[in-house]
Amino acid sequence: MRIDRAGLMGAGIVMAAIAAQVAAQGPATTVQQDFEAAAALDAKGDSTAALAAWTTLEARTKPGSRSRGIALIRKSAALFKLDRADDAVTAARDGLALLPAKDPTLAEDRWRAYFDLGLIAQNALDYAGASVSFASAAAAADGASLKVAALLSLADTTTFTDPAAADAALAKVDALVRTAPADADVKALIARRRAILALNRGQYEQARTQAVEAVKFYGGMTSQTDSRDVSARSDAAIASLLAGKSEEARRYMAMTGAGRLSKGEFDPAVQMEVPACGGEADLRPADMAVVEFTIDNDGVVRGVSPIYAAGGGAVALEFARAVRDWSWTPEQTKSFPAFFRYNIRVEMRCSTAFERPSITKFLDADMAAWLESKGFSIPVRERGADAAAIVGQRAALAAAEGKSGPTSLATLPPLYQLVGNAVVGREEAHELAQRASLLLRQTAPRRSRCSRSTSVCVRPKVPIAGSRVPMPALSRRCCRSPVMRRIRKRDRRCNCS
Repeated sequence: MRIDRAGLMGAGIVMAAIAAQVAAQGPATTVQQDFEAAAALDAKGDSTAALAAWTTLEARTKPGSRSRGIALIRKSAALFKLDRADDAVTAARDGLALLPAKDPTLAEDRWRAYFDLGLIAQNALDYAGASVSFASAAAAADGASLKVAALLSLADTTTFTDPAAADAALAKVDALVRTAPADADVKALIARRRAILALNRGQYEQARTQAVEAVKFYGGMTSQTDSRDVSARSDAAIASLLAGKSEEARRYMAMTGAGRLSKGEFDPAVQMEVPACGGEADLRPADMAVVEFTIDNDGVVRGVSPIYAAGGGAVALEFARAVRDWSWTPEQTKSFPAFFRYNIRVEMRCSTAFERPSITKFLDADMAAWLESKGFSIPVRERGADAAAIVGQRAALAAAEGKSGPTSLATLPPLYQLVGNAVVGREEAHELAQRASLLLRQTAPRRSRCSRSTSVCVRPKVPIAGSRVPMPALSRRCCRSPVMRRIRKRDRRCNCS
């Protein structure tokens, strides 16, 4: 059930149509050759080169043709693998609009586009949107394996948005498996989907039975394990605990590797907040959720998915969205064994503490207004993890330095953002803050306390009997005299007017 399989049924006929669109005196290579070269790069796993190849092929096809649609969908798949989700969505939707709905030779490309759109929406925790795309992928699939993959993903997302639809999707999977036998890994995934659905419906014994079945399909409770085993055993532990079988829960939990970090503890993230009680999801102190995620090498959280929630699907997704905003530093991730950064699970509850914004939050509006007056602006900060935002912020700083120089005012917006980024180390943040402070001092208007254009000088106000009485006005000549200069230097209250 690989998403990136190369080729499609009737490719020769399709590419003949593409070749017919190219002028007689075209490039040295034919469109067919370009298609085969791009498909080979896809099969090799070289997504960067494949993207370039599909982009070239796109330019050689007629706008609005189904050939252009095929190139766009293949391009979308390469963009998705390169973590360019927004561009992938645009290319996939544009490509789907160009594919004839009833052309059976394009079934796999339609499935590919819809399935990738579903994965992108699921990664963004837009489970409602993901469910629509997965349903479209299931309808477009022309083979049992592709249909099963789409239906299992549909069951995964609808578990938290429409449990009845998840039931229906799993029923279709069962029917397909009866006619086209599945291997142990697929059976394990089916059992896991049923276990999680039952778990979130409060059917704990049924969930425990299905979760234990999934563990068996993955090879049982052996010392050999991988990330799939860990997740399945954790499912069984949660279901067993909720079903009142605490001893069995401890046994399954022990076999996930929990509590076996070399340091003996899990290093908290530098950016790690739980959602406040209330809000759009109406979170309550009694609500609880288990969320699974992976920490990448750069400290960015990926693969966030809710597993179980006491409170419903909306509660589960709200907690999962909070986890998406967590960040670790690259130095922290190095201290974790790689295995323990995958499929991490945490139990979460909402916070009843009153939110206390940092001091810098109060300065943001003033800084933005001041930069606006200078012709610059701070990009609008979207909610998200600092570990993900830092890449763009560093790129913006480098671009500003390259265009205007390291001491230009154009570097101030990215400097200000980096200083407030939780992933930036303390020493680096201090250095960046010093740079920003120096820029502000250099650009601040210099105020003279005694203008050359003044005609009189007023001596400092001297307190007499508890009051401040102004002294007589002195002449302009007196104001510039050496004595008054010394007075003004000693007492800053001496202003010329």
